[in-house]
Amino acid sequence: MELPTTQIALSFLLVISTLLFSSSASNSDEFVQCVVKCSKDSAPAITKLIFTPRNSSYTAALLYSVNNLRFARPTTPKPRVIITPTTVSQIQCVIYCAKKTNLQIRIRSGGHSFEGHSYVAYVPFVILDLRNFNSVKVDVASATAWVGGGVTNGELYYRISQATSDYGFPAGLWANVGVGGLISGGGYGKMRRKYGLAADNTIDAILIDADGRILDRQAMGEDWFWAIRGGGGGSFGVVVAWKINLVPVPKIVTVFRVFRDLEQNMTNIFYRWQSVAPRFPKELDIRCNGQVVLSENSTRPDRKTMVMDFEALYLGRVDDLLEVMQQQFPELGLVREDCSEVSWIQAMVFFTNLPLFSPPELLLNTTILPRIDFKGRSDFTKEPIPIEGLQGIWDLMFQLPNGTSFLQFTPFGGRMSEIPDNALPFPYRAGYQYMLNLYALTDVDEANRLQWVRNIVAYLTPYVTRHPRSAYVNYINFWMGINNPIGNTSYAQARRWGKRYFNRNFLRLVRVKSMVDPSNFFRHEQSIPAIPLPCDK
Repeated sequence: MELPTTQIALSFLLVISTLLFSSSASNSDEFVQCVVKCSKDSAPAITKLIFTPRNSSYTAALLYSVNNLRFARPTTPKPRVIITPTTVSQIQCVIYCAKKTNLQIRIRSGGHSFEGHSYVAYVPFVILDLRNFNSVKVDVASATAWVGGGVTNGELYYRISQATSDYGFPAGLWANVGVGGLISGGGYGKMRRKYGLAADNTIDAILIDADGRILDRQAMGEDWFWAIRGGGGGSFGVVVAWKINLVPVPKIVTVFRVFRDLEQNMTNIFYRWQSVAPRFPKELDIRCNGQVVLSENSTRPDRKTMVMDFEALYLGRVDDLLEVMQQQFPELGLVREDCSEVSWIQAMVFFTNLPLFSPPELLLNTTILPRIDFKGRSDFTKEPIPIEGLQGIWDLMFQLPNGTSFLQFTPFGGRMSEIPDNALPFPYRAGYQYMLNLYALTDVDEANRLQWVRNIVAYLTPYVTRHPRSAYVNYINFWMGINNPIGNTSYAQARRWGKRYFNRNFLRLVRVKSMVDPSNFFRHEQSIPAIPLPCDK
């Protein structure tokens, strides 16, 4: 169950953080002086990378990648310092100086945290922003690439496409999501049913630990390398680069996005989708997005209807796709006119919600996509939700104004079912049908919309996983529980949320954390705690 005390705890933290921040100005000055003195660069060069509230560009540096506007409000705790290093040695200085001045670090890649934990803290803190670690070095001969910790999906996809049209990478859908945060939580995209997660295709990394050591996979060892690929960001060190395996993609792929509403038999079509989507050929992924809109065809007095967007990538030509659909999912009524044959890179443009034939260069624009003020959460299912259960979900969707709540359904199966659930910290493999995400916009009427989220979460309880009720760490949710902001957190306290993200893999993550960062330097509200344990209880 969700923990109702978590919101009270966060409110209390907001109060005490005011006292902590007011007494930490000298710490921040000392931190800046320490970094300047520690750095091998000249003072003018390093100070250009440092932003404090006294800088006119501080707010722009902070908001640069705040992608949930719930955490862009005046009341949100702000960092004492933002630093955007360009070299590994500068990061080593940041770690050294943060320890020396008793400031916590928040590591920011793309800034898409659902709870803002990569740029918000309730204790005095600094942001270590990796935006300048944005190189992508593709080696077509070995079908690999080294990817900087601050690279976005769009930058990665574009750089791959410039080097070769024969390969891609199974990362996320949105162009401005940071690859570093994505891999840290597992990372799913439109090719997961063919190739698995982004983390499944990550083969090396360069990490800086709490002692400032620079480690690759061999130096850190397999347990540590296992933990950073799915155990969540901000727990095990600063990953400045990832080495990935590229995956083969056809010269031509097929995409479509078709809409069905309640008056077009949407409920029955979606009910059928639940069973067939995990069993499609690995080359086919159909994800569903649902929301309430106005429609002249609606039979309701308020003219509202529920509409579902069936959004697909097929790694092949349209004729083969139509044959698959006719055999396995004729209920959707897909026709050739619904489909477009494009290159893989053009498909990535499409799935970042840009017009289909937009120039791929737009993927390099890290601020092109809209930012919203929202609360989101995730669930997993192992069996279809029955018709009456779906109708109850639609009824709840009708309670909010049009376009203010959204559902996403992401099917698994294929390659995802072939990988053991302990191969990485991400445990959702065989037996899981799909992930369900829900969002509510909270820019207005926040209290009522947060209550709506609680209501639909409670409603879904009989239809989603239990013991534990599962969640995806990249859709982090503080309502499930948080760590103590200062001092130690017990295993029993952390297990409330840790088991929900990682199931039986949580204990191994705690053991790795206790070994590699025993002082718990890298921490946040739901970081893996350092608690040496002989066994799980």
